[in-house]
Amino acid sequence: MAFNDLLKQLGDIGRFQQIQVTLVILPLLLMSSHNTLQNFTAAIPTHHCRPPAHANLSEDGELEAWLPRDRQGRPESCLRFTSPPWGFPVANGTEANSTEATEPCTDGWIYDNSTFPSTIVTEWDLVCSHRALRQLAQSLYMVGVLLGGTIFGCLGDRLGRQKMLILSHLQMAVSGVCAAFAPSFPIYCTFRLLSGMAASGIVLNSVTLNLEWMPIHTRAHVGALAGYVFSLGQFVLAGVAYAVPQWRHLQLLVSVPFFAFFIYSWFFIESARWYASSGRLDLALKALKRVAQINGKQDEGAKLSMEVLQSSLQKELTLGKGQASAIELLRCPTLRHLFLCLSMLWFATSFAYYGLVMDLQGFGVSIYLIQVIFGAVDLPAKLVCFLVINHLGRRPAQLASLLLAGICLLVNGLIPQDQSIVRTSLAVLGKGCLASSFNCIFLYTGELYPTMIRQTGLGMGNTMARVGSIISPLVSMTAELFPSMPLFIYGTVPVVASIVTAFLPETLGYPLPDTMQDMKNRWAPTQRGAGTYPRRGRPQRRQQEQQKQMVPLQASARERNGL
Repeated sequence: MAFNDLLKQLGDIGRFQQIQVTLVILPLLLMSSHNTLQNFTAAIPTHHCRPPAHANLSEDGELEAWLPRDRQGRPESCLRFTSPPWGFPVANGTEANSTEATEPCTDGWIYDNSTFPSTIVTEWDLVCSHRALRQLAQSLYMVGVLLGGTIFGCLGDRLGRQKMLILSHLQMAVSGVCAAFAPSFPIYCTFRLLSGMAASGIVLNSVTLNLEWMPIHTRAHVGALAGYVFSLGQFVLAGVAYAVPQWRHLQLLVSVPFFAFFIYSWFFIESARWYASSGRLDLALKALKRVAQINGKQDEGAKLSMEVLQSSLQKELTLGKGQASAIELLRCPTLRHLFLCLSMLWFATSFAYYGLVMDLQGFGVSIYLIQVIFGAVDLPAKLVCFLVINHLGRRPAQLASLLLAGICLLVNGLIPQDQSIVRTSLAVLGKGCLASSFNCIFLYTGELYPTMIRQTGLGMGNTMARVGSIISPLVSMTAELFPSMPLFIYGTVPVVASIVTAFLPETLGYPLPDTMQDMKNRWAPTQRGAGTYPRRGRPQRRQQEQQKQMVPLQASARERNGL
């Protein structure tokens, strides 16, 4: 395509691409921290009921006397005796009745602060009958991510990628800092929801802005780099959470840097591809000239003019006028097919991923250690995924990552509960495959949708992913019926979703589609059963063969006409 040729003329992977891609990707280092922040800020320490105010706790064994025991001999977390069964004297000198009747923790709880000195659980007593509120806070964050995917996805196509990045960085900074100073749980949840919306805006617009400024042969590299930065953020979260165990300080520490990201995002150059598809050729020309200057290609930039640009991008300007709305994803048959298939992939990946990573305390080992292990497994997993993406294609990588993740989770459900090492190892391997699936689906989705609706398509895919992350915690409740039931459900969905990749075309080595017509032309072989975009070189060879066949026919016609 003409735009890809323009990028090569203006420096290919020049100084501009290197600087802007680095600065755009840098905030992703803290995005994984916000996504799984509540593993630490909402950790549940060991706790038990606080005895009544009149209890005399100065006597040895008095505290234990108020606490009934469970089947494992551990103190109950949510019950206490109405009076000590051993008949200890209370503060007024009388002896309590020796009954074994129990009651809820009406005087609050005593928490073990050795590992987690302060969390939202200990501050607002989100335990026992209020335990569901802890999960509500994370679900509301995911609701915010869902809303942000829809809102910022559509606005990104309407108003531009850079403007949405500026707004999203500011919103993340303000809402994150406000959450750190929240005086009550409802206010905290409100600001977490706003943080989730901002997280969607940052991720979606970062991916799209980088994708549209990079040449064809570098897109997989940029996608892999973004994935590694996201994984590195999991190490950062584990280290910062260990060093700063106070939840308010931790919340503040991962939010303040977004003020810096907000400031420098004003200096980003808006996507010239988006300008052209929006019919704003003058701004596209200005952006390209600026890129040429930064890349040291002033001579090439000087050759650009409105006439040259209009001639080069004539197809984009004539077929890409106006903006496509989200309703086009259902109205156009080709887009509808694409939307339904990608929605299944997004949902399955997020559904299984968050089913694993949001229950770190359930592994029975140090929460900081399991966070590091979950981050470490991403490094080799995403390297393998990158090699597959770059050499075999996007579709095999997507299929393999989902299928292997599902198999790991299904097998994990068959392993006995007492074999914790084997179960944890399979869960870690499955998590690595799901992280690779996320890495692939962002790139794959961006390459399938045309420029005029790319951001909307990414936003709707992100919305389906958030639906999966919201439903995922509810599935964990099925463990009360059968302990391995959640794993069977988490494993079945990715296996089924992997089949959907057979109905999508391959995009390896092909330019980004700019218009609806580009996408329809490329889908034609798929709809005839080929299953991929046309191989490079085949249309040209076919045209050359047709021209050769026409030469004798044209010569014969000239002879008949006496020429």
